Amino acid sequence: MSVGKVNFTKAEREKLAELLWLLNWISVVTGAILLGMGLFLKVEIQTWQEVMSEQGVLFVPHMLITTGLAACGINFLGGKICLDCADTNKFLRWKLVMMPYVICTFFFTACILAGALMCYSIRSQLEESLFLGLRHSMRYYKDTDTPGRCYLKRTLDLLQIQFQCCGNTGYQDWFQVQWISSRYLDLRSMAVVDRLRNNVEGKFLMDSVPFSCCSPLSPRPCIQQQLSRPLAHFNFDQQSQHLNLWRKGCRQALLDHYTGIMQSISLIVLLIWLFELLVLTGVRYLQTAMENVIRLGDPESESEGWILENSLAETARSNFNIIKNLGKCYQVDNDPNINVPAVMAEQEIQSDQVQVQRMG
Repeated sequence: MSVGKVNFTKAEREKLAELLWLLNWISVVTGAILLGMGLFLKVEIQTWQEVMSEQGVLFVPHMLITTGLAACGINFLGGKICLDCADTNKFLRWKLVMMPYVICTFFFTACILAGALMCYSIRSQLEESLFLGLRHSMRYYKDTDTPGRCYLKRTLDLLQIQFQCCGNTGYQDWFQVQWISSRYLDLRSMAVVDRLRNNVEGKFLMDSVPFSCCSPLSPRPCIQQQLSRPLAHFNFDQQSQHLNLWRKGCRQALLDHYTGIMQSISLIVLLIWLFELLVLTGVRYLQTAMENVIRLGDPESESEGWILENSLAETARSNFNIIKNLGKCYQVDNDPNINVPAVMAEQEIQSDQVQVQRMG
């Protein structure tokens, strides 16, 4: 039993072909949109790639870019095929191409759906990448004269100012790293020497943060040092301390930023997938309807179109049998010479020929 069987007249087949031609050209535009969104997401990720531990998250924009380019090519070809399929004679030129085209389009739409789902599922991977990358960047914040790390200070300062964040998970993270370069430390000062000696790793740790953590909303000059000692500051108000420094960690700030972008992209990609699925269904109906017209031999007659010629169970069973029988050799169980050596078989054939000649 066919799945989704529909009867088409000649006029309906022609209208379907024209409509699919138009939809395929719209799909070319949607492919360009996919390409643009992939490029945009790649640029956004690469903007802060220095504070990420790995670039595995770039797989999503690369997939969107590849899918967008494939959409432009496949739908451009689909528009040409659908326009020619309105005529029975022109359809014969594309008859052998239609089934591979439908299969390729099916896998292409599956890739679009996978791209939409990946935009949702990448959050955990992105969160771990930001956590490890920010921790690594903060550790080398002070190395402004080391090749490969000289721009980390600038990147982190811009990040904290632009996203109004501080540290990895909070401003206290700066207490655990030496973010002041050793060349700016006065080693003649006993306070500096004692602080270096008190740390097992010989680091100069302070309860202070860089200037980029300061909030411009602070009602007083920013308090950056001795943050764990409120009594060290004149007229310190613990209630209004949240106005002094950014409280949100940069990991959460960047994660919210990228999550918002990917959720918007995934919604658009999901809508594009539904549209492509509609186009694929129409192409399948047009293909089967035109093939049935050729079988009938009358271009003016009605023809049936369907999505699957048999039911889902029968189609799956037949495809499974085809795969199962791949590679098997053709054997005939009733062949009397199947176990007879070749020499004996030739002798029997020659004797049969001699007897035929004698009888003749």
